[in-house]
Amino acid sequence: MSSASAIGLSEGCLAAVQHLREQREVNTAVLRLADAGDLVVAELEGNLTHDELVQGLPSDEPRLVVHELSFASPEGTRRNELVLILWMPPPAEEQEEAYTAGYTALKEHLADVHVHLTARRADQLGYRRLVALAG
Repeated sequence: MSSASAIGLSEGCLAAVQHLREQREVNTAVLRLADAGDLVVAELEGNLTHDELVQGLPSDEPRLVVHELSFASPEGTRRNELVLILWMPPPAEEQEEAYTAGYTALKEHLADVHVHLTARRADQLGYRRLVALAG
């Protein structure tokens, strides 16, 4: 698993991302690597607030997240921006290479998503920080 080409996106992963784009009741897809470690699979599709998303991330396991961030622009208009997150808490560092490959595969699949970040601590996913990256 030393390259992004070694990690594939499962049909369930692709369906979760498509649901996020098409269904108003889905704004978040939480993804993980399958037990074999060569395929990104969907773990959760839901309509999560920012706080629910951050609180729901495991403290000792990595995840890949596609989240539709809703915020007001400086002009006051409502905006929605997709954000791709690699959640890599310190206890999971032995899985970083594999998850980085999955993250790269997702970035290639989601070429229109322009906000990407790696977070190792919950405070790196602060709402204002994400809005600043998206704005």
